Amino acid sequence: MSDLYWLTDEQMARLSPYFPKSQGKPRVDDRRVLSGIIFVNRNGLRWRDAPREYGPHKTLYNRWKRWGEMGVFTRMMEGLSAQRAEPQTVMIDATYLKAHRTASSLGVKKGDLGRLIGRTKGGMNTKLHAITDANGRPLSFFITAGQVSDYTGAAALLDDLPKAKWMLADRGYDADWFRDALEQKGIKPCIPGRKSRSLPVKYDKRRYKRRNRIEIMFGRLKDWRRVATRYDRCPTVYFAALALAATVLFWL
Repeated sequence: MSDLYWLTDEQMARLSPYFPKSQGKPRVDDRRVLSGIIFVNRNGLRWRDAPREYGPHKTLYNRWKRWGEMGVFTRMMEGLSAQRAEPQTVMIDATYLKAHRTASSLGVKKGDLGRLIGRTKGGMNTKLHAITDANGRPLSFFITAGQVSDYTGAAALLDDLPKAKWMLADRGYDADWFRDALEQKGIKPCIPGRKSRSLPVKYDKRRYKRRNRIEIMFGRLKDWRRVATRYDRCPTVYFAALALAATVLFWL
């Protein structure tokens, strides 16, 4: 069928170094299964509704869940981005991702981190914090419950920052501790000051206009229906969907 998604030989060659080694019985065709996983996530299908051309839906789901928990899709994004990124200028921002009612069950085991879903004005959401390169291509992700401050995501992503000259961010990241942390890493902040500041903060307005690229990145990610709406209860599996979408859209 012409409307199905299939990875090319060139794309498989880029991805194959990140596949886990097969132990015992050989795996089912990686190209067919991975193409099916991408198709389901992009179109927001139930796993049982996956086209038969991709093989049994249980095979797709089991591979998806197993590789997601192993961090395979995250390693794909991080590995490919490290090879091709342009990190002289980096950007940081966050966006809300709506949680479906099937994902927002709040019953969690004692000691568990929870679903990373929280209530906001727009309902139950997960918040995606992201670092991108100069072209708006994602380098690192971090997810929290929807009501969590942007500062929490910024603090978590500090250690993942590449060697860069500039950091672009909106005034939601205007905090003295964040500016100091960037300068310690040799990164110049291009962040407008909050209106509540007594003294205005100078920043490169011309350079700041490029920050719209990270907003475009969020929009493209949300074109994938299983990213725009979170159906997975497990945050690790949902994070895998984010990493897979970023890999296919920006790094293949």
